[in-house]
Amino acid sequence: MRRSLARALVRPLALAAAVAAMPLVGAAPVHAGGVVVGGFPIDVSQAPWTVALASRDLFGGARAGQFCGAAAIGPTTVLTAAHCLTQEALGMPPDRVRDLKVIAGRTDLLSSEGEEIAVREIRRNPRFDLATNSGDFAVLTLAGPLPKDAVITMARAGDPAYRPGTEALVSGWGDTTGEGAYARRLRAARVRVLSDDMCARAYPGGREGAYQAATMLCAGEVAGGPDGCQGDSGGPLVAAGRLIGLVSWGSGCGRPEHPGVYTRVSEVVRALEPAQGARRRPYGGT
Repeated sequence: MRRSLARALVRPLALAAAVAAMPLVGAAPVHAGGVVVGGFPIDVSQAPWTVALASRDLFGGARAGQFCGAAAIGPTTVLTAAHCLTQEALGMPPDRVRDLKVIAGRTDLLSSEGEEIAVREIRRNPRFDLATNSGDFAVLTLAGPLPKDAVITMARAGDPAYRPGTEALVSGWGDTTGEGAYARRLRAARVRVLSDDMCARAYPGGREGAYQAATMLCAGEVAGGPDGCQGDSGGPLVAAGRLIGLVSWGSGCGRPEHPGVYTRVSEVVRALEPAQGARRRPYGGT
């Protein structure tokens, strides 16, 4: 699996197959779908917090309109990558997408299991930087409740789940080969959390992108192997039963010395919490 918009050379991992026919703004290639590279099939009951973002109007019905992943963090709240909900990714402002939905409780995108729930509100992190992918998260409020067992806890700063070497699971419906073979059934890959030093060496800046430890973490294997890919953007990275990352960007899928880069969820927790007891909105609208 891998991120959407940011991974072209350095690409975000939204869905590419349907985007080719869209009138996109800007010169950079956009990718809107992706699956776990080097992974294995799972049933959604094994990772019920994994949900799909979908728009049949924009991406067609071949895969139920899936173009990004997301993680359920509350009864009517999901977390996804901000780059999935940009005009560059969608070809229009996200609030103009009439049929934006979350698909929950579904292993096979074309089955009738689970639910399709309309998105009522989109709040994208106003500090998201499309050029660097820093702060790559958005919060979606749904028009109805998710299945009761779908919600996962977000890991706060200092949680041992962030320690280098910790085994984590990334899941989604993205590109399984890095060459546009998008999955219809949910897949997952086991990866390991890597140290910030290793991630900074992998992405020192320039064409390969720059790793920023304050808002990002990376996971995978130095030698390459299992990874997220196009279409997995926004999907969950889970360790020790807690959400630690969202698929965000990287250079290629499963390449040696180029692990996947994820939004650091502890920074999302910090941004969503009131400052010093005062109620505030740390992120704005679309």
